[in-house]
Amino acid sequence: MTSIRDMFTTLRISASGTAAERMRIDVISRNISHAEVTQMPDGSGPYRRQVVSFAPILDQNRNGQSVGVQVRGILPDMQTPMQTLNDPSHPDANEQGLVTLPNVNVTQEMADLIGAMRAYEANLNVQDGFIRSAERALRIAQ
Repeated sequence: MTSIRDMFTTLRISASGTAAERMRIDVISRNISHAEVTQMPDGSGPYRRQVVSFAPILDQNRNGQSVGVQVRGILPDMQTPMQTLNDPSHPDANEQGLVTLPNVNVTQEMADLIGAMRAYEANLNVQDGFIRSAERALRIAQ
C-alpha cells in the first residue's frame, strides 16, 4: 500500500505548490491594485505592501521529509520604505505638504507576478504529466 501512497506524493506536492502560488498571485494582484491608495478605509494611512511567506509541509512518517509547501502567512512588508510626494493640494498631505504613498513598486510586483505565474504553470504541468502517465498505465493494464 505504501507504493500507491508514494505514487501520489508527486501529485500532492505539485498541488500544494499550485495552491501556494495561487495565493501569491492573489496577494501580488492586491498589491498592484492598491499601489496608489494613500489612505485605507480604516484610517490607518497608506496601503502597506503584503508578502506571502511559505513553509514546508513535513511528513512525520518520512523522517520529517518535505512533501509540499503551504502558506505560512501573509505579512506586511515592513522593510521597504514608504515613498513621499510633495503635493500640498492632496487631501492626505501633512502640514509640510507631503503625501505618504504606499511602498508598492508596480514594476517589481509585475516581475514577481510573472515568476508566480510561471511557478503555478510549472506545477500544473507536473500534475498534467502525472495524469497522462496514470492514464497510460491504466491502458497498458487493460
